[in-house]
Parts: sequence; structure tokens; C-alpha cells
Amino acid sequence: MSRVVIQRGVFFDGTGAPPREADLLVEEGQVARISPPGAFDALEDAARIDARGAWVMPGFVDTHTHYDAELALAPALTESVRHGVTSVVVGSCSVSFVVSSAEDCSDMFTRVEAVPRDIVLPLLREVKTWSDARGWRAWIDRHPLGPNVASFVGHSDLRVRAMGLSRAVDENVRPSRQEQAQMERMLDEALDQGFLGMSGMTNPWDRLDGDRAWSKSLPSYYARRRERRGLEERLRARGAIHQTAPNLVTRLNILGIALASAGWLRKPLRTTTIAMMDLKADRYIYNLTSALAWMTNTLLRGDLRWQSPPVPFDVYYDGMDSVLFEEFPTGQTVRDLARDRSKRDATMASPGYRAAFRKELRKRFAPKVWHRDLADAEILEAPDPSLVGKSFVDVARARGRDPVDTFLDLMIEHDRAIRWHTCLANDRPRRRADLMRHGGTLMSFSDAGAHLRNMAFYNFAVRMLKQVRDAERAGQPIMPIERAVYRLTGELGAWFGLDAGVIAEGKRADVIVVDPERLDASLDRVRLAPFPGMPGFERMVNDGQAVRHVLIGGVHVVRDATPQPELGQRRAGRFLPAIPR
Repeated sequence: MSRVVIQRGVFFDGTGAPPREADLLVEEGQVARISPPGAFDALEDAARIDARGAWVMPGFVDTHTHYDAELALAPALTESVRHGVTSVVVGSCSVSFVVSSAEDCSDMFTRVEAVPRDIVLPLLREVKTWSDARGWRAWIDRHPLGPNVASFVGHSDLRVRAMGLSRAVDENVRPSRQEQAQMERMLDEALDQGFLGMSGMTNPWDRLDGDRAWSKSLPSYYARRRERRGLEERLRARGAIHQTAPNLVTRLNILGIALASAGWLRKPLRTTTIAMMDLKADRYIYNLTSALAWMTNTLLRGDLRWQSPPVPFDVYYDGMDSVLFEEFPTGQTVRDLARDRSKRDATMASPGYRAAFRKELRKRFAPKVWHRDLADAEILEAPDPSLVGKSFVDVARARGRDPVDTFLDLMIEHDRAIRWHTCLANDRPRRRADLMRHGGTLMSFSDAGAHLRNMAFYNFAVRMLKQVRDAERAGQPIMPIERAVYRLTGELGAWFGLDAGVIAEGKRADVIVVDPERLDASLDRVRLAPFPGMPGFERMVNDGQAVRHVLIGGVHVVRDATPQPELGQRRAGRFLPAIPR
């Protein structure tokens, strides 16, 4: 493997230490030496990266992705890598592709994560030759990875393998002793293979695809306390992580999640859950989640961390094709009828349905993620150009109609051809700054690999750096740049127990070079672009070229902000096993 010298950059090591000017020598995939500027000027046979004026730092760690399918389809994971991400975590939210059949995995993944089933199911049938954690690990260990990959095993995955799909989504069925023992045994086997822990799901509006159990909630949702406790105690005993999401309809079970993490008279259960945000719909949520983190980690001696996106939470819709419509009954009705447009349209046209839809949209105190404000929703594309740039309320006024009737009329008229946008959360800069500083949060939540046409947060890390740098220039600092780098790299590696996020001599060379002058407005732009491996399908991506160079395991995979042809062809990343605690 060739030598690479990164010269005269402002060097951040990922520990939070103050930056310094330094040169890095990379040899055989590792950081061989970190020396004062000029130390390697006479070195021969070395490729050189001129980093003058740039920031040299560890690659970013993205600890909440759904790249499970894209890893098989396009293992370069180019959209993350080109924005500086060198390590990703898969298997989130109870869904992994580890122990269940190809069809079961597809049905659990494609509807909730908004990825085309007609692509994922044939792909899994082709590549999925394994049925246990050892087999998945063997596959990933020989796969031409772009970034490094760590993984959870999903509770839904375990449950379906042990119980079968129909029993796993029957609310009246509990696992037998043998089935519970099988789940616990499979979890132990995954931990033996280096998995981070288990991911779960308690939110009911994450639903199944396919013909066998269409629209049932994910299997993990149907588990009761006894089942969860048995699995959590396995995690607790081995210092592994429980990743989950609260019930977003009632929100009450977050107290149970906090109590499970508690460390009174026992070892705390490392728990991470989604997501601490400043929701437009419920502004009190930030204070509630903040207080819960303090209570759990201080009074209960637990180890609970919220995952938080440090950017405005912008969401895009093709008609009503979004998981957020699953959060209220009339929205779910339309989603359930997605396969029969004539029946769906007839339902939306009926006065009874419209009255119920209107009532649910206008409920003031119901817990919700989408604010359901049709005035705060901009139409971006439509067959009728006169609609573009207007809100649904604007269109209703022009037509002399009720906004809810207008919204449903447009859904019937144009279906997915009408594309619109709103911001759900983190729209207030001061509150975003609070999130970035909060000790109970992890600055990592992209959902990359899912919701391909609904959102794009691949570059959340450089956008956070931009906000911190801009605040410093404005005389209203959020935190030092080195602290921001630590929050996006070393802190995540340490909490998740990964060999990632820090640059030190002898460690793998997962290094990026960031041009601070390119931390500009382009980073906030999104666009649709072709998705490799899915002909005719476009997904959302982020603009910006702030990351100039990316090395993963010493392989120079991004040069001058351009992904290299070998990315995804030549293995650069590796499987990151959990470091035992």
C-alpha cells in the first residue's frame, strides 16, 4: 500500500484537544507518524495532499443509518463518504438482514424505510446466503466496503426467525419458552460476532410491506415487557447497547426505556433512542427529553443518550408517500390503500373520511411529529405549474375552498406527481445550538439509506461544523471547533465502543480533509439524483464540496471532492466489532 503525506493542515485528533499545525504520514493503511510541518518533505515515494488552510480530522461516524440494503446494492455508500463519513452503523430500529429469510427481511424493511420493494426483495434473494450472525459477518468481511461498518442485530429480525412472521405480528401471541430462548441465543451469537447490541422498536406506525402481513406494525412492537427484559439483561450483562425508539403515539413508554437503562444496584444498560429534536408540533418535547436524559443519567445512574440531528429536519413528500402519514388513523388508511388507487381516491373523496381527516389534522393536543399545518407546506413540483411555490392554504384561498378539502383534492388529482416540503423540527438556531451542546445527546442521526425521496442528511456533520464556525465568526460561539469535531467523531466512537473517530499513531487511517472556506450555503441545498443500482429511480442527495479528501484505511477514496472509481470496487472499509466493556 502506498504512502500518503498530508501536509501542513490544521490538525484535529478527535479527542477535543486544541488543533495544531501538523503533517501526517500514512503507511500500510495506518497513521504511521504525526509530526511538525515539514518533517516529511524529503520523503520519497509518497503521494502528497497539500492541506494548507484546511482542517485535517478523523472521518465522521454516522451511528444511525438504514444502509442494510444499499450495502448489498452499492457498497461504496458514496453519498455519505463524499461528505466525510468513514464509519456507519446499520441494523437500526429493530430491522437487520441477519437471521431472517430474504422475504421476511424485505417485508420488515421496505415500507417503513421507503425503499422500493421490487429492488430490495430480488436483491436479497440473490445475495442472502446466510441465516445467522456468523454468516452475515463472513459476508461483510469479504464485501468491497466503502466505509467501515458496525451493526446492531434487530429485535424484529430475531422475533420473526424464532416465531415466524404471522405469530410475530399477532398481538395475542407471546413467544414460547423455546422461542424466547432461541431469540436470546441468537442475540448472544451476534454479540459473539462483534455486533454492537440489539435494536428495537416500540412505535406502532412503522409498518410491514408485502402480501402476508401488510400494514402490521414491525414485530418488535408486539413484544411485551417479559420478552424485552430477557433480551435486555443479555445486553446489560455484556455491556452491549440497546437502540430503540419510543411509542410516538402515546410517548409514555419512554419512562420504561429510561428505567431499563437505570443503574441502581446493577450495571446500567447502555441505551440510545431517537430523537431529541425541537419539534414544531410540540415545542415542549425538547425540554421533556432533556429532563429525561438528566434524570436517567444522574438520579437513576443510567446510561441513556438521545440521538439528535444537528440540522433543520426538512422533509419532502411525493403526494402522501411518507411514513409520517402513518401517525394518525386517516393517514394510515390512505397508506394502507396505496396499492389500489381507485379505492384510495374514492375513500379520500368521501365526506365521512374528509371530516375525520380534518378532525385529526386539527387536533391541538394530540402527540404528533408532523405539525399538520398546511400553511407551512410549500409545493415544489406539480403538473399544474401555477401551484409551484404556494402552500396548500394559498391554493385553497385561490380556489375558495377549505384547505383540507384542497389538500385531498390535490392528492386525488396528482397523486405522487405533486411534490412538497416542510420543516418538522430544529428550525430555531438557538435551540439547535442547545442540542449541539447537550450532554445527553449523540450528534448523529441521518437515517441514510432510508426515506430516499423524503430527506437527505448525509452531510449533517459538515453542516454542524458550518454552524459552529459561523457562530464563532458572529461573536456568538456555540462551542470551540475542536469540541464540535469531537462530538462528531471521538465521542461517538467511544460511546459506541468502536475503533473509530480518533487519529493517533498506529491507528487505522480514516482521515478527512475539510476546506473551511467551502462550509457555505451550498451545504443546505438538496436535489434529486440517480441512485446507483436502481435504474430510473432518483433519490435525494446533499450539495456541497467542503470535504476535499477522504482516506479510509489509508485508501484515498475521495480526491479533490471527487469520489474515485475504486470506491465500492476495492475494499477500503472493514467491519468494526464492538470493543468489549
